[in-house]
Amino acid sequence: MDHRIRSPRGGRTVHGARSGAMGRAGTRRSRTRKSRPFWVELPLLIGIALVLALLIKTFLVQAFSIPSDSMQNTLQRGDRVLVDKLTPWFGSEPERGEVIVFHDPADWLANVPVDPPNTVQKVLSFVGVMPSAEEKDLIKRVIGVGGDTVECEGDGPVKVNGTALDEPYVFPGNTPCSNDEDGGRFKVTVPDGKIWVMGDHRQASADSRYHQDDPNQGMVPVDEVVGRAVVIAWPVGRWSTLPVPATFDDVPAKPRGPAAR
Repeated sequence: MDHRIRSPRGGRTVHGARSGAMGRAGTRRSRTRKSRPFWVELPLLIGIALVLALLIKTFLVQAFSIPSDSMQNTLQRGDRVLVDKLTPWFGSEPERGEVIVFHDPADWLANVPVDPPNTVQKVLSFVGVMPSAEEKDLIKRVIGVGGDTVECEGDGPVKVNGTALDEPYVFPGNTPCSNDEDGGRFKVTVPDGKIWVMGDHRQASADSRYHQDDPNQGMVPVDEVVGRAVVIAWPVGRWSTLPVPATFDDVPAKPRGPAAR
């Protein structure tokens, strides 16, 4: 059946001349809208980019710079790492072996000088490219989680729940523990809701070992964790992921007790 509209005189087939005219007019209007100068649209584009950057920084991923040598050779001073902030929103807690960023839990950075940021740094921190200078954050490796017993005698090795760790990430020439009386030798049980952290540059890291006299006994509350560092993003030549070392696969869930009799 022919569904085309015909003229009353039964002559020509009408294919919508009026619609065509309207289409051409709409095309002209569309072209008029598209011809706006770029500088007119630029503020809107910048605004959208800033909103997206803030959303990403708040809920997904944030970049952090490494200001010290405490995580060498895994991380070098000046590296930029990307931190996964999304996973904690779903209730996931830090696991052994992860490199994490966390808020200063008990004035660990009280005596560390902070240079005031310049204008460029303020802008970059606002959009999430760099962390804010006002935020006191640290980066370390998780060694023990809630319920774990972490210990070290002499120079090491570090033991978690009775299992000695093989730690290839420890800075070359360092010992797994520091043979001193200030915290380098220790035995602790990590409470639920907290973690025990250590730097990979063991003899240059003021980590959980050296804050056992603070209110948290050197532990970091889980709710102070910003997220897990997953990638070294800058410099380009340093790009790599930050996986969990295989040595933690052998750690039992609970401390090993005496053999059953």
